[in-house]
Amino acid sequence: MAELHDLSALALRDSLRQGEVSSTEAAAHFLGRIEQHNPLLGAFVTVTAEQAMEHARAADSHRTRTPDELPLLHGMPLAFKDLTDVAEVVTTHGSAALDHKPAVSDGPLVALLKEAGVVSLGKTQVPEFGLTAYSENRVAPPSRNPHAPSRSSGGSSGGSAAAVAAGLLPFAPGTDGGGSIRIPAAACGLVGLKPGRGLVPAGESLGDPARLVVAGPLARSATDAALMLDALAPSSGSAQDRSYLSRVDQEPPPLRIGVTLDSPWSGTFPFTPEQEALDALRSGQELLEHAGHSLSEAGIRYDNRYPDAFTTAWTAPVGAARISPHREALLAPLTRTFRRRAQQRSPAKLNEALAFLRQFQRDTVAQYAQWDLLLMPALAQVPRPVGWFTGTAHGGGHWPAAQWAGDADGDYRKQCEFAPWSSMVNVCGLPAITIPVHWTGDAPGLGLPMGIQLVGPMGSEALLLQVARQLGY
Repeated sequence: MAELHDLSALALRDSLRQGEVSSTEAAAHFLGRIEQHNPLLGAFVTVTAEQAMEHARAADSHRTRTPDELPLLHGMPLAFKDLTDVAEVVTTHGSAALDHKPAVSDGPLVALLKEAGVVSLGKTQVPEFGLTAYSENRVAPPSRNPHAPSRSSGGSSGGSAAAVAAGLLPFAPGTDGGGSIRIPAAACGLVGLKPGRGLVPAGESLGDPARLVVAGPLARSATDAALMLDALAPSSGSAQDRSYLSRVDQEPPPLRIGVTLDSPWSGTFPFTPEQEALDALRSGQELLEHAGHSLSEAGIRYDNRYPDAFTTAWTAPVGAARISPHREALLAPLTRTFRRRAQQRSPAKLNEALAFLRQFQRDTVAQYAQWDLLLMPALAQVPRPVGWFTGTAHGGGHWPAAQWAGDADGDYRKQCEFAPWSSMVNVCGLPAITIPVHWTGDAPGLGLPMGIQLVGPMGSEALLLQVARQLGY
């Protein structure tokens, strides 16, 4: 029999439901994987082994009592980003400036997935307050890319992506407010799906004035992503004929796909995609054309006021975070800088930015509607070295805090040039998927992964999963 971590999430789920594997066996196996590999990868900040085994035993007891009444993800091990409250577990938010106290109760996303039957193994690494496209902070070692540990696993769901890619978890939920599922999925060679706005209410945040954030799956295949999406959006997946899992293997119709390199960041931060990004785009085009889809160039016009408006909305929550003045010096330079600017802005300035983003959404969605899907690279550069964004000494150290450089604006610019096709999808509220179609080595699995992003209209999550499955992922 294959090792449990080699099974797809769907195969493991089925084995758990059928009693071929117990929940305690699965939890113990993945906890062993974490113990073995996390010291190198830094994917987990907190491992809750005792609590996990207790919950796994309860899942096994439930199966013994009511084997015909099991929840969708009965006994499945997974973990949550360290931005999300899990009852009785510390939530650090990736920040040394906060008091780290155990959460009183589960957050909405955790409660939803626990209701679906999952067993949480712990909390995964994130950037401070989820602000950046890399998962490094002053609380714990950085999250590293399993395909090249000197490289970042991306952010903000970087710890979760690293854990899935390394076989420390079968799949994981992420949250995405500006690319935070898709960026680490692309960096780690995973399928990452950002659902459309409103599909997964449990992933939304009250401190998110532009409604940018949504929860979605990080998985090794479209099928596994569909399984998790059924748990995240149970109202859509309640009937068998409407579930994402039941539809993922259906052949999508021939589609009109627009291909673009246009980005709303280009005017403020001009960038040139690396050859590996263009190679990934070409690989994606060839796969899509071979599958029978029609591709054409799409010229998208973006308003050059976008970068300022997005940054204003994106950083507003950190300005409102409750942090004692005497502890603000413990914030990372980027967080401290953007917090100060957010606090200095007037409410009118934020409202002006939000109004602009609503108009940007209308204008952009109207342009995208000329095609069934939009295609672009997932990232403009290969995964960056750990410490690259922050200017950290020796490209890897981030601990202690004194090693961090202080160029917040340079850090932010690097992030926007690294992932220039992510945030506008959140502003528009549209679904999008990243697919790992290319590797920088001579064969799949060699070198570093590079992917494509497909963006669809509202309600196209099933279609995006079908296309990813059609391409072999």
